[in-house]
Amino acid sequence: MEATSVPIEHKFEPYDDNGGTSLAVAGKDFCVVASDTRQSTGYSINSRFSPKSYTLTDTSVIAMNGFHADGLTLKKVLDQNLKWYKFSHEKDMSVTALAQMLSITLYQKRFFPYYSFCILGGVDSAGKGAVYCYDAIGSFERESFRASGSASALIQPFLDNQVGKKNMANRKFEEMELDEVLKIVKDAFTSATERDIYTGDNLQIFIIRKDQPVEVQVHPLKRD
Repeated sequence: MEATSVPIEHKFEPYDDNGGTSLAVAGKDFCVVASDTRQSTGYSINSRFSPKSYTLTDTSVIAMNGFHADGLTLKKVLDQNLKWYKFSHEKDMSVTALAQMLSITLYQKRFFPYYSFCILGGVDSAGKGAVYCYDAIGSFERESFRASGSASALIQPFLDNQVGKKNMANRKFEEMELDEVLKIVKDAFTSATERDIYTGDNLQIFIIRKDQPVEVQVHPLKRD
């Protein structure tokens, strides 16, 4: 019996992209982090309530897009490091220190990275809102607002215009009030769900303020 000469490909693919969208907006004395709850693989919906944002401390919330399993693993690592820090220093880690720790944690895995694109939002020691945006290997930047995920190409220009006041005549960037930011966040996700099949089901909004527990709101989005 003749052996076949056709090569057989053996492939291991460790990553997946589970879709979904997150954003964060920093204010004068608050920060808003929001994400949808749909988790998808291709054209299949795995879960209609699979959160992408997590409270880390009373002053920081992280949102993760990309591979959901890697996001969960990264969340466990961060939680462990935060516990060790609290045991050693008898206080919670500040959002600025947490931003640096997250960068180091991602960079340590650069040769087999967490396929997780993070946005860290919170309030710093002065009570001012802060947003940090990351790539998969820990390069980060502090910004005033940022969108990430499958509908980021739709939402980021909207934030540039409505929050950053870009491409508007006789207007310049000014920090917005919380109620204005919440309206913009809801409008952004409502619009994104009309065009992006990977975003939908529910919207989780985390509101971070100094010396207050993190407030969480859940709003329905399109389910189709």
